[in-house]
Amino acid sequence: MTGTELSGRAARLSDWKVRDGERLANTFLFPDFTTALDFVNRVGDIAEQQGHHPDLHLAWGQVDVESSTHDAGGLTESDFTLAEGIDRAFFNR
Repeated sequence: MTGTELSGRAARLSDWKVRDGERLANTFLFPDFTTALDFVNRVGDIAEQQGHHPDLHLAWGQVDVESSTHDAGGLTESDFTLAEGIDRAFFNR
């Protein structure tokens, strides 16, 4: 996914950034480590259901998420579908 298609698709996501035209990234903030860890586990469940796995970095009160379709060399619809699912998990907690 590139150009206008990428820009349009990215604009429909909240707070996600396209990095180097190849990765979607977002940082989610939490009040403590336990809540952040719970979110990581929910993201893991979503990733397993979709068969598409992001890179996750867990820190105290923060989870950084990056998604890319490595075998496609960039972003695909799978990355955006995953980001939408992650957003739902975050906003519906």
